[in-house]
Amino acid sequence: MAAAPYLYPGWGDPPAPATVMAATGIRWFTIAFVLSGGGCTPAWDGTGPLTGGAHAATISAIRAAGGDVIPSIGGWSGNKLGPNCSSASALAGAYQQVINAFGLKAIDVDIENSDEFENEAVQDRILGALKIVKQNNPGIRTIVTFGTTTTGPSYYGTRLINQAAALGANIDTFTIMPFDFGGGANMYQNTVNASEALKNTLKNAFGWSDATAYGHMGISGMNGLSDQQELTTPATWTQIRDWAKARGLGRFTFWSVNRDRPCAGGGVVSNCSGIAQNTWEFTLITAQFG
Repeated sequence: MAAAPYLYPGWGDPPAPATVMAATGIRWFTIAFVLSGGGCTPAWDGTGPLTGGAHAATISAIRAAGGDVIPSIGGWSGNKLGPNCSSASALAGAYQQVINAFGLKAIDVDIENSDEFENEAVQDRILGALKIVKQNNPGIRTIVTFGTTTTGPSYYGTRLINQAAALGANIDTFTIMPFDFGGGANMYQNTVNASEALKNTLKNAFGWSDATAYGHMGISGMNGLSDQQELTTPATWTQIRDWAKARGLGRFTFWSVNRDRPCAGGGVVSNCSGIAQNTWEFTLITAQFG
């Protein structure tokens, strides 16, 4: 479960998951994205029903091949559940629909953009909903994923962590996305710097030791070229993996398996990484985290 790269069935020439699993040994995927299908009703990509569509077929294929999934709720774009559900309890009900539809062991809430991440009321609503989910589903793992600066959580990231502590939200994993942060050339060092600052923020909020804080942390990278043309090569991703594995991080993932294929030209596109690489190379590196 800790190594679960993002797979988007609705975008970017989605590969057959069994093919990727056989080639790499990966067993878990994070499936993007659950949005609002109108009001507080969850829907894949904001349009498709939870069951009966491409996303559900992908989940079935992964499970048939011996794997499992974590749905990603939210993301950067689209109409999201956080602002559309009127209360923490209503939002928890929407999350519960997703959990029940697939008998889930974990959920990932990607808190991004100004409608969720930079909206304090929505931040609190999401944390309150996840607290309810945790109470109502013994053993389920809850993950929040959010952006970062090169020097660690921003004001809103720090607030999210402090509020999680204050509300007793009982979040299992705080995952940062160390890319699209104007990181310059050294993506390994900037990722380490951002992660160490996350660790210190968690220690301050929860009173945890280094080891406990690392265990509640995750890294979600972007393979190849990011939207801001930051370059993460397979060698760099291997370095980041080894750093994360040595410290016992609780999650290691990237955006996305759809992009885990070579292409020239340096453009940031949906179905390849923008660099020379082996097909599924980042997924193979990620699989070796577990």
